[in-house]
Amino acid sequence: MLVFAAIMPHPPESIPGIGKPGSFGLIKKTLDAFEKLRIGLEKADPETIVIISPHAYSEEYTFVINSASELRGNLREIGSNKEYKYANDSKITDELNFLCLQKELMARLHPSLLDYGALIPLYHLTKNIRPKVVHLAFSMMSYEFHYRYGETLQKIIENSGRRVAIIASGNLSHRLTPDSPAGFYPKAKEFDKKVIRYLENNEISELMLLDKRNITKSAECGLRPIMILLGALHGKKYKFNLLSYEYPTGIGYLTARLL
Repeated sequence: MLVFAAIMPHPPESIPGIGKPGSFGLIKKTLDAFEKLRIGLEKADPETIVIISPHAYSEEYTFVINSASELRGNLREIGSNKEYKYANDSKITDELNFLCLQKELMARLHPSLLDYGALIPLYHLTKNIRPKVVHLAFSMMSYEFHYRYGETLQKIIENSGRRVAIIASGNLSHRLTPDSPAGFYPKAKEFDKKVIRYLENNEISELMLLDKRNITKSAECGLRPIMILLGALHGKKYKFNLLSYEYPTGIGYLTARLL
């Protein structure tokens, strides 16, 4: 049973020991929103968290499902050597892979490490709980395929007998201000506003029809994880609850709860 669903960014500066002094103050809205999600998640009491990360090992035309029996990772890429580990919910991963093959959705099992796009949300959400984890990547296939993948995931979750949460990890535009790490794009703010408006109004088709050139220029990493999440919510009663949106480092940090 799906009991919780959210969209989270993955700001490295939200992890103690990473970032400059005062970083926490810069992203206070995001950290406050993370705390609300953590409290809500604990109340939902999930046995498993499905985390969809844009930085997981991925393949262009295949949905890769992390099959490592114990999911391990670290944050060395962003400045921390601390190791993290979670038990993999192999029942869900195996069944998801099998059902994808039946539905002619290209997917495969592959053991890999937990990446920072997965670990940062998990760090904030699992301070007091220790659920199993399912670690998913996106592909470069169409948004429609990602939505179908999410629908397939929903079927597995509903038949699993488990209480399951889904987190779509991803940032919006990385080019919102002149000092953005990826440079400035004048239409980036408009892009982020559109994404949030379409999510608020449940205009999924509009999300899928966003101008591809504008998406590329905006340098986002959240749309495909979000599409999988929305597919997993297909047919369910949910509401987009915007908890925070800010861009103090020039990167769009959207935090929202949908279920």
